Amino acid sequence: MAQVIEEPKVRKYLKVNLVIRADYIAQTMDVYAQWKQPSWMVDNRRARMIPHLAWLLPALTLLHLTMQVNGLKRGATQDLKCTTNNVQVWDCTWTDPLGVSPGTVKEVCIKDRLRSCHRLQTTNIKIPALSSGDHEVTINYLNSFQSKFILNENDVSLIPDTPEILSLSANFSTSTLYLKWNDRGSAFPYPANATWEIKVLQNPSMKPIKLVSFSTTLSGKDTVHHWNWTSDLPLQCAAHSVGIRWHVDYHHFSGYAGWSAWSQLKNISWTPDSQSSVFPQDKVIFAGSDITFCCLSPTKVLKGQIGNLFLPLIRLHGENVAIHVQNVNVSESSGTNVVFTSIDNVHGTVFFAGYPPDVPKKVNCETHDFKDIICNWDPGRLTGLVGPRNTDYILLDSISGKSSVFQRLEALTNDSCCHLSFSMLPNQEIYNFTLTGHNPLGQAESQVLINITERVAPHVPVSLKVKDINSTVVTLSWHLPGNFSKINLVCQIEIGKGDSEQEVRKITIRGAEDSRYLVTVDKLNPYTTYTLRVRCSTETFWKWSKWSNEKRHLTTEAIPSRGPDTWREWSSDGKNLIIYWKPLPINEANGKILSYNVSCSSNEETQSLSEIPDPQHKAEIQLDKNDYIISVVAKNSAGSSPPSKIASMEISNASLTALLTMNEQAVGMGKRIFLTWHHDPNMTCDYVIKWCNSSCSGPCLMDWIKVPSNSTETVIESDQFQSGVRYNFYLYGCTNQGYQLLRSITGYIEELAPIVAPNFTVEDTSADSILVKWEDIPVEELRGFLRGYLFYFQKGERDTPKTRSFDTGHSDIKLKNITDISQKTLRIADLQGKTSYHLVLRAYTHGGLGPEKSMFVVTKENSVGLIIAILIPVAVAVIVGVVTSILCYRKREWIKETFYPDIPNPENCKALQFQKSLCEGSNTLKTLEMNPCTPNNVEVLESRSIVPKIEDTEIISPVAEHPGESSEADPENHVVVSYCPPIIEEEISNPAADEAGGTSQVVYIDVQSMYQPQAKAEEEQDTDPGMVAGYKPQMRLPINSALEDTTEGETEKAAGYRPQANVNTWNLISPDSPRSTDSNSEIVSFGSPCSINSRQFLIPPKDEDSPKSNGGGWSFTNFFQNKPND
Repeated sequence: MAQVIEEPKVRKYLKVNLVIRADYIAQTMDVYAQWKQPSWMVDNRRARMIPHLAWLLPALTLLHLTMQVNGLKRGATQDLKCTTNNVQVWDCTWTDPLGVSPGTVKEVCIKDRLRSCHRLQTTNIKIPALSSGDHEVTINYLNSFQSKFILNENDVSLIPDTPEILSLSANFSTSTLYLKWNDRGSAFPYPANATWEIKVLQNPSMKPIKLVSFSTTLSGKDTVHHWNWTSDLPLQCAAHSVGIRWHVDYHHFSGYAGWSAWSQLKNISWTPDSQSSVFPQDKVIFAGSDITFCCLSPTKVLKGQIGNLFLPLIRLHGENVAIHVQNVNVSESSGTNVVFTSIDNVHGTVFFAGYPPDVPKKVNCETHDFKDIICNWDPGRLTGLVGPRNTDYILLDSISGKSSVFQRLEALTNDSCCHLSFSMLPNQEIYNFTLTGHNPLGQAESQVLINITERVAPHVPVSLKVKDINSTVVTLSWHLPGNFSKINLVCQIEIGKGDSEQEVRKITIRGAEDSRYLVTVDKLNPYTTYTLRVRCSTETFWKWSKWSNEKRHLTTEAIPSRGPDTWREWSSDGKNLIIYWKPLPINEANGKILSYNVSCSSNEETQSLSEIPDPQHKAEIQLDKNDYIISVVAKNSAGSSPPSKIASMEISNASLTALLTMNEQAVGMGKRIFLTWHHDPNMTCDYVIKWCNSSCSGPCLMDWIKVPSNSTETVIESDQFQSGVRYNFYLYGCTNQGYQLLRSITGYIEELAPIVAPNFTVEDTSADSILVKWEDIPVEELRGFLRGYLFYFQKGERDTPKTRSFDTGHSDIKLKNITDISQKTLRIADLQGKTSYHLVLRAYTHGGLGPEKSMFVVTKENSVGLIIAILIPVAVAVIVGVVTSILCYRKREWIKETFYPDIPNPENCKALQFQKSLCEGSNTLKTLEMNPCTPNNVEVLESRSIVPKIEDTEIISPVAEHPGESSEADPENHVVVSYCPPIIEEEISNPAADEAGGTSQVVYIDVQSMYQPQAKAEEEQDTDPGMVAGYKPQMRLPINSALEDTTEGETEKAAGYRPQANVNTWNLISPDSPRSTDSNSEIVSFGSPCSINSRQFLIPPKDEDSPKSNGGGWSFTNFFQNKPND
């Protein structure tokens, strides 16, 4: 849009002379200058600006009104706008200024153009498009008003005309709208781009449901465009309206390109033409897609479902509803049901979900007979659609334009069976095939370019026939359907011979049309059954045909190619020669062997036997020991074989005995055994190896083989071989004079463990050894080469149950491994006498351990050991007796003093000798007699002092009692234990006594004695010597006062035997006694040494100079102590 040029807005485009008062302009400019000054200047002059603020706003308003008034007075034109609808013509409009009446003639001039001025009465002018740049446009009015414009292409808007829809149609079965309109491209220069916008509205709400845009190219002529759109909601469910608009993008136009106005809406709605109320009907959709179904019902719909799935209802206008399902699955062959239930009815439809066809894979086109081309392919993924919705295929040859149609009628299968036939065209070898598959959801195609002469796979040859020419040559013919006259065929003939490897021969023959083909097959074996079959291809090989059916054929017979393999053996008595021969193999017999002719010849004569029928392969001839040549000939219907000859006698070998005694061993594997030998240049014919079972009787011959003379090894294989059986192998070498034995070998095909244990016995038994002897195991039961024996032995009883097997892991089991198989005895040494041993013997081979045989043996008693066992105790006893005697002899005095002391004679006791003067005149004095002493009162004293002090125990006699003396003991220092045993009384007849006092009683009691520890030296010195030494009675006797007057010297002189009054000298128990070693207990003993009835040892009198005893008594250590006087 071009604008009227005014002051001060566009100063550079238009200059208008306005008369304005100078004082107003000066004031305005002064205010403006002050307003634009920096802030610090404003602050400095703020005081001066305050007076002008009051009149600044009215001055500006007045200035604007003045400029408007002056403009109106001059007739300024308003709002010049220019548009174009085709870029070629501009349509400019403007508004007349105030004061100009409508219809006023005006002149519009465009500077720098021919016929630049136009007179008109309207405010609209159409002018050709101006060149780029600014153009001055002047509008002159007759009333001298004038307006000037600067017009540029940038100010022009390109607004295309409103498009017009030619047609709007719908395919209600697919819910697709089809729109058609004209772009009027002839009105625009070429080329130009157009962008279209299409909107789809849904009635009656007129809600936009689709807005799309796309671009086209204006070609310079009118073009009709098409657009289609498929609605998610079936078109039957609601009316739809469509409108379009567009804008043009012309790259040579620099102005603004705007959208055209929307076209007039086109409406489309469905007119019911059936009783259906659910849409879409029988819809075919992609599996995994979304779909919407609607139901047009006059009554309220209650629910909707797809299959067994209930979905929420979507309300449309009225009672119409819809349901929407997402990601549908592949339908069954009968489709998926959609059901709507209303108040009074049920409505439904069916839809089918599947896939479009895959691109055909592995497309292969070939011919079998040069009449038809057969194409087959792999259809790929199953579409899930069957019946009328299945995939159809079309094969089109783009060279000839001919096609062939294939309709796949199968159900849901996916195999490579899809094929169709295309008739070959005469004289055409190149074909460019396009295979297209299509179904309701889409289509796919593949292309293949072939030369049919290179894609030939002939049919199967039929009608095979075989005809004999001779025993080794036949002719083979067959029929091959098809016209192969223009090419050569390559055929393969497979020749089979029993279970042997098949032989394939290739031949090339000239093709023909529906003809038989004949070839010759040679190099066959006579009298052999062959199977023959044929397959063919072309020289430009593509594929072989399938093999024909097999044809079996037996060739004719021929004479045997060689004589039978022959061997001979002398009978066991050496009188007859037995001749053996093997039947010829079928490839050498060349027919059915009917009989054999055996003859023997020497320098003088030839002897022939009668013919021997075929099943028999042995003959026996009585011959002497001369050398004969044996000949064997085989016969069939075609003739006789060359003779096989062998000498009757072997060539002597000086080392034959050594060969037979040499035990060479060999072990095979499975049913085979491997033998080797050194090459012998003297052997010119061949080698013969025969073998037999070593345990068989009669001539040793089970079988034999021949090996060429240049061989040094062979593998013998036979079905007769058995594991664990020993065989003898003999190697013979052949010379011109005959056969000579070279080696003898013993072998097994496979070694096994022995089946019996060696039989062994005990030959000798001693106290420390056992001699065992065993026998050899028979060869039949050994089943392998004997490698040794295992001998176990251990202690064991026969009746003891066997709780464990012999295992060398037990320490009590001894094992001996005997590897010298010639050894037959074993002595077991280092045994114990009179002991039972368990013996076990086992043999073993490389095949394993054999069973065990055991026995129990008891060794003899060891007599030397018994003698030694007796002599040793006797010798020990003698030595002990001698040592004891010596010790006793050396200690005899001490023993006598200890065990047998001298008992003092009481008559010599001075203590009992009284003065005659005193005794003669007194009746009361009596001689002390020793009677049994039975105590009736015992007191045991215990002292609490460091060194216990033992006081005399007062014995109260029933004759004389001294009660006062018994109270001297400190009650705190002793404990009194009293008891009263029965009193033994003894009456002593004494006439004097009877007269004076009657019967008198003497009572003796046993007094408890204690072992007193040794007192200190100081205490011993204080002790009265008279109280220590001698024997003192343990009782106080009444003594005459006259006796007390006796002098001390006399007393010592009269000292003799005295009772032991000092209990410290009693040694009643040995120091070695257990009771004496207990320091915490007191040692007590009853009895008194005062009489012959005493149970105590009497201690002999001691010299004052002798050492004091440490308690007396005796001990074992005293034996080894010497007396000082010894």
